[in-house]
Amino acid sequence: MLLELLKSVIFLALHFDNNRIFLKPLSKDEELRAFELMAQGDKDAKNRLIEHNLRLVAHIVKKYSARSSDTDELISIGTIGLIKAVSSFDYSKGARFATYASRCIENEILMSYRALKKSAGDVYINEPVETDKDGNSVTLLDLLDDGICIDDTVDLMINSRKLYEKIEGCLDKRELEIIVHRYGLYGGSPHTQSETASRLGISRSYVSRIEKKAIEKLRRLYE
Repeated sequence: MLLELLKSVIFLALHFDNNRIFLKPLSKDEELRAFELMAQGDKDAKNRLIEHNLRLVAHIVKKYSARSSDTDELISIGTIGLIKAVSSFDYSKGARFATYASRCIENEILMSYRALKKSAGDVYINEPVETDKDGNSVTLLDLLDDGICIDDTVDLMINSRKLYEKIEGCLDKRELEIIVHRYGLYGGSPHTQSETASRLGISRSYVSRIEKKAIEKLRRLYE
């Protein structure tokens, strides 16, 4: 897998200049067709999916690049997350690829910060990391003052990534269906047990039993 990632990164480096002119996103039908072709072994389709989603990487990197010198490194790291997303995305489930890819890209960036043990001082705590709804700069210090724990956020993102990597191999079809609907996975909205039961045409008590069984499976997997 590492070799494939390196090949893809080199391919992208050869096809994009320093002006960062990113291709427009594919339409829904174009994206679906590309995933279908990729599933048949078409490497050009895979490269096309990566190329047309680099704009998403650049958009996400803006939230994390406190200094302009960080941008190139973060785009490289985010691109690895994008390549992993393209390689692991299950288009047959009908979920939005952009939502799934965004998580993978952010996870890759957050994991890189954790691996390099970057502290608040390393990323310049008083420099802007994003903007609020009014266009005002928000620093890491502002986020910390708001009670957000960076370590907890990183741990949550890493555990979420583990969940998406393992969940389909751990749960059976009915368990997966209930967990996805109950907790709003793959970009959906969470629902109550009653709402889930109504949607699936089963009793609420049955949903509760299956949910507990599925969660216990996931708990054992994490342990």
